[in-house]
Amino acid sequence: MGFLLPFLLALLASVLGGLYLLGAFRWCRPGEPPLDRGPIPWLGHVLEFRRDTAKFLERMKRKHGDIFTVQLGGFYFTFLMDPRSFGTIVKEARTKLDFRKFAQNLVQKVFGYHSDHRFPQMSSNKHLMGDGLVVMTQAMMSNLQNLMLHSVGTGDNNHMPWKEDGLFNYSYNIVFRAGYLALFGNETTKSTESMEKAREVDRVESQELFLEFRKYDQLFPNLAYGVLPPGEKREAERLKRLFWNMLSVQKVKTKENISVWVRDQQQEREEHGMEDFMQDRYMFLLLWASQGNTGPAAFWLLLYLMKHPDAMGAVKKEVEEVLKETGQEVKHEGPFIDLTRDMLQKTPILDSAVEETLRLTTAPVLTRAVLQDMSLKMADGSEYRIREGDRVALFPYTAVQIDPEVHPDPLTYKYDRFLTAEGGKKTDFYKGGKKIKYYNMPWGAGITMCPGRFFATNELKQFVFLMLTYFDFELKNPDEIIPDIDTKRWGFGSMQPTRDIQFRYRLRF
Repeated sequence: MGFLLPFLLALLASVLGGLYLLGAFRWCRPGEPPLDRGPIPWLGHVLEFRRDTAKFLERMKRKHGDIFTVQLGGFYFTFLMDPRSFGTIVKEARTKLDFRKFAQNLVQKVFGYHSDHRFPQMSSNKHLMGDGLVVMTQAMMSNLQNLMLHSVGTGDNNHMPWKEDGLFNYSYNIVFRAGYLALFGNETTKSTESMEKAREVDRVESQELFLEFRKYDQLFPNLAYGVLPPGEKREAERLKRLFWNMLSVQKVKTKENISVWVRDQQQEREEHGMEDFMQDRYMFLLLWASQGNTGPAAFWLLLYLMKHPDAMGAVKKEVEEVLKETGQEVKHEGPFIDLTRDMLQKTPILDSAVEETLRLTTAPVLTRAVLQDMSLKMADGSEYRIREGDRVALFPYTAVQIDPEVHPDPLTYKYDRFLTAEGGKKTDFYKGGKKIKYYNMPWGAGITMCPGRFFATNELKQFVFLMLTYFDFELKNPDEIIPDIDTKRWGFGSMQPTRDIQFRYRLRF
């Protein structure tokens, strides 16, 4: 008996300690948001959250209101569901909330990249905005023309053949490849002896890269959540090594027309002593961050325009007017149009169509780590205490982007939703009679807002511009319904469809 008591006490302490670590003893303290630990110790609600984030958060909102804390895989997340209170999070993010720690864990898991040095975002901003954006926009245009228009003038003008493809595959393919070439450079004429051969190499190599990227992209959600089965985990590791090699610093240096942004990112890391193998991994991260969402967004934009003739007509008329203003005309054996950033700034109707597309199909979960105990003030004046070590999160898709009070008839595509009666950009949206600042958040908000949003928007607009001016295209079945969103990808940016939709297209010249 003398030996049994210490053993039992040790066992009890071990069990209690394990339960503590699993979160079994966490209770809602006075002044904290409602706590919902979920049905499974430590995992909490993660299975339901993973299965359909939007449905889960709507259920929690109905149960607890506009703020609540839930356990997800060992962490406690406090979700804010009232857009009138979003400003509090954006403000506190400067001092008490941190995105970097959460992001570091994710990129190390998904891309194998890690750095203890904090590189300033200003180095990205100067290239992705202002004059730097002009250069990148021109590079994107040149590469779109190479991929989309290389066969212009090679056939009978009156009998150009129709081609069939999946609209998602086609849109993702073209925009991804052109963006990759615009950022990571082109094959040199020295190695191929002619410009046309160099451009053909770009087309072939970018196609090979895209096919491998799609394999990785399809594994991405489960990889990020750490739930890949063994076979798929091995495939993900194979693809990582493939991309580290294909995008290696040494290979990129052999290209010409490398974007100054990519070159500066590499140079900064080299100057801080980062080894080449880790720089290679960062190049893979840059590729995904810059091109993983734009292609799917291009699909949704083109599909919504094709399914809404009024939207297509309005955008097409605007495109024609912009070309006419610059004295350009698309004709047989004529020069390619020179689509500049200045021209892209004169398209308020297309801008609204893009923003409406992103409202309906972009759904990131914006997560911040709590650095110290803090208070969150809600729009109604109530205040809640949040614990150090927890997470604060927003899911703007359900909280604001499809809120019928903010956006009436929220699931209907309205290309002019973000236009004023005078044809300018509309920014006046209301919740509970109060004008809200954050009415659409596809790019995030505050100091961590996506720095590449202007380049990505230009990519979408350039793609649509070229489709409308150089191609005839139509859905194979005009009555086919718009595919559903793949709910497994909630939280990762631009959503993807559950299936592709067939269309046909042909060059006009």
